Amino acid sequence: MVWNDSLACCQEKYRSGEKKPNNSQLQKKFITQSKKTEDREWLSEVSAIPLQQSLNDLNRRGKRPFAPTNFFKSTKGQRKGRPIKPPKFKSRKSKQTARFTLVRI
Repeated sequence: MVWNDSLACCQEKYRSGEKKPNNSQLQKKFITQSKKTEDREWLSEVSAIPLQQSLNDLNRRGKRPFAPTNFFKSTKGQRKGRPIKPPKFKSRKSKQTARFTLVRI
């Protein structure tokens, strides 16, 4: 849900010629503010870490092939290698994963 909403926002900004929001702006809009709405208040009951990791993946500038940054660089010829396909919306039926950060004590 967070991934799809954020991806839709990034695509809309791209179509309108606006600058893509940074990670902290996306987290504020799609995690923090979403938790305050009635239909998504259930997000407060789950850990924020996987939600944040989803947005980190969306904004990843590394080797992740689904990152929009890599896609746009690929279309402009600024990225080496084969062309990258655009990021896709995730389905509830697709493989579900969650990553948590490791806390060392």
